[in-house]
Amino acid sequence: MAHVHVGRDSGGQEVELFVRDVGSGRPIVLIHGWPLSHASWAYQIADLARRGFRVVAYDRRGFGHSSQPATGYDYDTLADDLNAVLTELALEDVTLVGFSMGGGEVARYMKKYGGARVARVVFVSAVTPYLLKTADNPSGVDASVFAGMMEKMREDRANFVADFGKPFYGVGMLSHPVSQATLDWTFHLAMQASQLATEECARAFSQTDFRRDLIAISLPTLIIHGDKDQTVPIGASADETAKILPHAFYKVYDGAPHGLFITDKDRLTDDIATFASEGRVDAAGLRAA
Repeated sequence: MAHVHVGRDSGGQEVELFVRDVGSGRPIVLIHGWPLSHASWAYQIADLARRGFRVVAYDRRGFGHSSQPATGYDYDTLADDLNAVLTELALEDVTLVGFSMGGGEVARYMKKYGGARVARVVFVSAVTPYLLKTADNPSGVDASVFAGMMEKMREDRANFVADFGKPFYGVGMLSHPVSQATLDWTFHLAMQASQLATEECARAFSQTDFRRDLIAISLPTLIIHGDKDQTVPIGASADETAKILPHAFYKVYDGAPHGLFITDKDRLTDDIATFASEGRVDAAGLRAA
């Protein structure tokens, strides 16, 4: 465990990111989703390290054990933070994995830094290419949905987070793919974040257009998404990302919700490991763009 210094915010506060660095071998860098922390990758960190990879996972600024500055929650700054982690740890030949909001960091980094130090890219349940519904993005999500999220977070963030966990994992009246203990753990991870970071990052992932960022990606790419994702609908995200990246492997997990790192943890780890080591995936779930 370590901290990486990534600069100062607009008020001069030093910003440090908490980094977990486990194992040795070809590096895999895991970027967590909103509103969680690196700890959401717990199963993948342990299993990938056992398989002979060096696994690096860090807390985004404002989340987990990282600094909670007043500014820097835009994707340009978040891509700079990712670059600082890769540079400080001298990582090369990286498989860069972004879950949900973390997919945006991957896309922006690849465009802004030209894919430096990266060998392969993985988008898992990612928010790319552009979640917001606009005139030129009719498959996106209506702005009223995000406005409602923001209102609920400001009224009672704890209650919002508690409710958010159920569709995140596909929990319903007759469906219980995760335990109450897992829901409680997820709640705890989410509540470690600052109120400001939670709100500003929701604004960032809902309003940032990554279409031009994706066009810049020519490296081997894997897209993974559940077709029952209620948090980041597959039609607004992975389907569109696959159209922009026709060279990518596109795997759809039948019946899977957003939180694949828990509900489909073994399959997800297998796919990441195979892709990181061999640049391929098994045929199960492959879909044409």
